[in-house]
Amino acid sequence: MRAILSFALILISGQATALTPDAIETAAYDGGALPEGQSGLTVKLQVLLDRAGVSPGIIDGYKGGMSESALRGFEAREGLHVDGILDAEVWTALGGNGVYSVLMSYEITEDDVSGLVTSIPDNVRDKAEMDHLGYVRVSERLAERFHMDEDFLTTLNTGATFTVGETITVADPGERMEADVARIEIRKSSNRAVTFDANGNMVSNYPVAIGSEDTPSPEGVVEVVAVAMDPTYTYRPDVNFVADGVDEALILPPGPNGPVGSVWIDLSKPTYGLHGTDTPAALFQNESHGCVRFTNWDVEELAYMVKEGVTVEFVE
Repeated sequence: MRAILSFALILISGQATALTPDAIETAAYDGGALPEGQSGLTVKLQVLLDRAGVSPGIIDGYKGGMSESALRGFEAREGLHVDGILDAEVWTALGGNGVYSVLMSYEITEDDVSGLVTSIPDNVRDKAEMDHLGYVRVSERLAERFHMDEDFLTTLNTGATFTVGETITVADPGERMEADVARIEIRKSSNRAVTFDANGNMVSNYPVAIGSEDTPSPEGVVEVVAVAMDPTYTYRPDVNFVADGVDEALILPPGPNGPVGSVWIDLSKPTYGLHGTDTPAALFQNESHGCVRFTNWDVEELAYMVKEGVTVEFVE
């Protein structure tokens, strides 16, 4: 994950102040829209949405498009007025008044610091020569594990060295959702992927990047045909697109910093799939090459809830 630069700052009496764990935990909603910029209240909202199965994408405390779209998704599921604006009814439905904590302590382990790579090259040919497109930093790995923006994680833990035995503060997004998904809607107009069970009940809701006008996502209804965890990526410029001027076919190794991230959910339309990304913070700024791109943690959750034959409908 190459996190977009962000600074955990809020304005209090005109002064820039670090957004501390205490400021997040004590944040309360007393009416009105979310504060502009970054705030403890938005961190708390993002965690509560994540726990409710409506992903805000990255947890970073910033009011923005992904959090607004998540609010709309939650409002729709709960039968509330859909406007993407926090209000008392939404806050109550999320359980905000009774939440005890949205952060937790985490002790860094040997597994967290092992298997890192020195760097990820930009050129697709250079990537193909690597053994694994893994994490570059411990903070990058842990940010993804706890659904956080990496810069927010490091700023929240100012002075941390991210070494074995060190205890840091992280978001607590809750347990991975477990359900049987029967149908997925890719809603192009809102950049959301919405899942439903066999009875038509909404199960989960994720932010996604979809194709551009030059490389559009599919139309109509397709099906899931396979799920691959930690997949390799086959670069085929004669079929898909040309990158970095490389015109020969290549197989890139697996890893969360690969072109399809940590999961590939293969669709019945050849060469198209649902997959992860190496740039979760830029999900709403990026367009895909026709596939549907999720954060790695969201598509990992989805991968355990789908199976062959699940329908995927692309809607405007």
